[in-house]
Amino acid sequence: MAKNIDLTKGNISKGLWAFAIPLMLGNVMQQFYNLADTWVVGRFIGNTALAAVGSSYTLMTFLTSIIMGLSLGSSTFISMAFGNKDNRTIRNGIVISSEITCGLTIILIIISYTFLDKIIKALNVPDNTFADMRTYLFYVFIGFFATYIYNYCSNLLRAVGNSVTPLIFLGVSVVLNIILDLYFVIGLGMGIMGAAVATVISQYIAGLGILIYYIIKYPEYRVRKEDCRWSKSNFKNILSLSGYTCIQQSVMNLGILMVQGIVNGFGQNVMAAFAVAVKIDTIAYMPAQDFGNAFSVFVAQNYGANQKQRIKEGVKKAGISVVLFCLGISALVFIFARPLMSIFVSSKSAAVISTGVTYLRIEGAFYVGIGILFMLYGFYRAINKPLMSVILTIISLGTRVVLAYYLSKIPVIGVIGIWVAIPIGWFLSDLTGILGYKFINKSTGKPL
Repeated sequence: MAKNIDLTKGNISKGLWAFAIPLMLGNVMQQFYNLADTWVVGRFIGNTALAAVGSSYTLMTFLTSIIMGLSLGSSTFISMAFGNKDNRTIRNGIVISSEITCGLTIILIIISYTFLDKIIKALNVPDNTFADMRTYLFYVFIGFFATYIYNYCSNLLRAVGNSVTPLIFLGVSVVLNIILDLYFVIGLGMGIMGAAVATVISQYIAGLGILIYYIIKYPEYRVRKEDCRWSKSNFKNILSLSGYTCIQQSVMNLGILMVQGIVNGFGQNVMAAFAVAVKIDTIAYMPAQDFGNAFSVFVAQNYGANQKQRIKEGVKKAGISVVLFCLGISALVFIFARPLMSIFVSSKSAAVISTGVTYLRIEGAFYVGIGILFMLYGFYRAINKPLMSVILTIISLGTRVVLAYYLSKIPVIGVIGIWVAIPIGWFLSDLTGILGYKFINKSTGKPL
């Protein structure tokens, strides 16, 4: 179905973009799971249900980020082994990392169902939104295991240079999700429960489909009896990469979850505006995040192959690409902020649209900041310094949460303080990461 790309050879920019573009398209598609729910719910159920789906999205993003972190860390280990042409280490890495990720997924599902009501209350959700949010989450959590299967398998394939196949399976699943959303919510009148069930069915189609594909098409990475062994060094490396990346991803989204709690204090209209705007925002900068992940695979493969000069050249070329790409996205979001909000919100809800437009124009003007930050995350993870990614995340999110809390308390600033705090956090983290990169080069005399 797809050809693997060896990023240790050939033209750097061409190979990086050939690998990154399917990754970008795939993750944009993945956002359509919840985006389809948002559109159908906002248009055919109402603002209360829309606010519930929006708050649920933030929570699910946080939980998914834990699985994503473990999967990304595991894929970095596998990319290094792929660069070193070591299939035996790849297979043993798959055994160890899949056990860790699967086990934590099961624990998260149990915790989520056990403390569902307490989690919703902790998010400061208004009383009139509580029931809808609980219904939506109750059904969406059923699909959480499918989220693990898809993300783990897709990152495994990307680690060995295949970014196209995950895109194909996800594309089929997204189309199915939209069709089922319309059928369950409008055709059968199932309300917010129908939107959740449509998402779950679609997630399992993507997850099981890509798992079967991997088993059939990659016999060289199919686990054998001798691979099911304990390797202390492999376990230690995977645990370090996966653990720190998981912490980085979860801290990042925990900060967003905390911001959601501050937003919820401003009432239903601001909640609804944030619910829509944050999805548009996420899709807008998602390609930059995916480019950072593609760059991480590039660096990890070359790190495993000990091609340090190629990494240094890749840093320069990737940096230029990120800046130019983010400037273009910023311009588009700033210009089309109102039409984008109007896609999901009825023209009768003028206050919701106006609040969302303000958010998009303030934050959207500074996507260069988060684009560089994603690149730094990927770089430090790929050179086996994942703790640095955690430090950058803490700086970014710590700044965001603290400033959002205090600025929003100032009457003349209000909710705008939340929006302003976000890019400030990005740029402080960027400065730290760039200084760290320069220090590494200066102290070693080499690109790493």
